Amino acid sequence: MPGIKGPSDYSQEPPRHPSLQINSKVPFNAEPPRSALASSYVTPVDLFYKRNHGPIPVVDDIERYCVDICGLIGTPKKLYMRDVRMLPKYDVIATLQCAGNRRTAMSKTRKVRGVGWDVSAIGNAVWGGAKLADVLELIGIPKLTCSTQSGGKHVEFVSIDKCKEENGGPYKASIPLSQATNPEADVLLAYEMNGEPLNRDHGYPLRVIVPGVIGARSVKWLDSIYIIAEECQGFFMQKDYKMFPPSVDWDNINWSTRRPQMDFPVQSVICSLEDVQSIKPGKVTISGYAVSGGGRGIERVDVSIDGGKTWLEASRSQKTGVPYIADHVSSDKWAWVLFEVTVDIPYSTEIVAKAVDSAANVQPENVQDIWNLRGILNTSWHRVQVRVGHSNM
Repeated sequence: MPGIKGPSDYSQEPPRHPSLQINSKVPFNAEPPRSALASSYVTPVDLFYKRNHGPIPVVDDIERYCVDICGLIGTPKKLYMRDVRMLPKYDVIATLQCAGNRRTAMSKTRKVRGVGWDVSAIGNAVWGGAKLADVLELIGIPKLTCSTQSGGKHVEFVSIDKCKEENGGPYKASIPLSQATNPEADVLLAYEMNGEPLNRDHGYPLRVIVPGVIGARSVKWLDSIYIIAEECQGFFMQKDYKMFPPSVDWDNINWSTRRPQMDFPVQSVICSLEDVQSIKPGKVTISGYAVSGGGRGIERVDVSIDGGKTWLEASRSQKTGVPYIADHVSSDKWAWVLFEVTVDIPYSTEIVAKAVDSAANVQPENVQDIWNLRGILNTSWHRVQVRVGHSNM
């Protein structure tokens, strides 16, 4: 690809924040301390989780960089950055979450395969760019289209990123054309994050943002867009990121029996306390995040200080000074909420959080019930143990 290249080694990696917990050095995968997430509705770029499958691409000539749009359309097109910037710019506040968030905890039940993640493979950002629906109109695909005249029903995004899972080929994923051409779905070709140009770790110069969907579909370092008849046949669509029951293991798995995971389920996590933490007796503020996929709001966050026997409802918030109402026009439908409740804790106990979304979906109580061999979508009740009587170390 002119103007950008995918290196064959890791000698040109960008600098990263020293507080990140590194889960894999090569390729680089890291997450911030959980306490950093609850302190800001919009996650700072440096503290946004890093999820990579290979060396970070390098841009050597931004003027030559372009995205090829081709496939089941009339006339292929080369899309340069100046073309993208000429389209109306939209800012979309959206939470991205790796499907493997909380994988480490699931692996404690039964071992799973994949990069270990604590609870911070998630972040909320202001993404700036052009709507994919506007881009596709440039090549003659009207808004709210389910199929092109040539039979195109899916939009495939191909990265510059080269990864071993594709035998050295590019990372790729797809979404339905009906979603791509729907302006209300807010799918972006993004060139900004939190008001600044994307940095290298997060997809510079151009990436896809698919709100409400697992992060694996928001392809970074965009190389090309294909209009295709069937969903993408790449590794990460067909042989990864699928939800299997606990009875399936590596000896009896049949990948073709499950569809690729798209929306993520309702999730909540306590960020103000570690998994095991010593505290002094008295008032304690419990805070964290809650989010659901598909644009569903958070109707309620329940917190228990007795291991789930009784519950208190936590307050929910997004933007300062704007009361949060699930699915209301004033709320950011693709973004998490932060929750908080102050309680008196006189003795050692287990604190639990669970969220309910606007479709009344609730987190499952036990991780054993949703265990799967790839360790994705651990949305079980989040539990922390507090030991009262000692100062925090």
